[in-house]
Amino acid sequence: MMADGDPPIPGEPTPLSEAPAISEAAERARERLHEEIERVRVGVEEMMAEQAGGGDARVQRELESIREETREYVKRRVRKSEKRLDKAIDRIERRLRELEERVDGAEQDRRLAEWRIHTNTEAMLDGVLREVRAIADLFARAR
Repeated sequence: MMADGDPPIPGEPTPLSEAPAISEAAERARERLHEEIERVRVGVEEMMAEQAGGGDARVQRELESIREETREYVKRRVRKSEKRLDKAIDRIERRLRELEERVDGAEQDRRLAEWRIHTNTEAMLDGVLREVRAIADLFARAR
């Protein structure tokens, strides 16, 4: 079990508690990207306002094209990040199921071992009791 400050061990699954951190980092990156896009958009609009009274149709179309490309790019990146996160979660859940199956198997083996110990102990005590009775019977006849 890892402490909070320990680095991850290679080959070990990442605990589920770290999955939200990936999502939070993606959300922060998404917000920074949107802020940058907004900053560029405002800059372009200011430039357009300075030129010819606010806008040339060609520049407006180009700006709209850039906005659309940016939206598509962000959508693709978000989908890709979500798929990666989903795959990581699926791997962790699969590993968790495997571990649960191993624990269930170990529990079943423990119960079976306890049953065998109980049964063997009972059989051994029955044998000892028979021998003690046989010895007692011998003493009783010898008197």
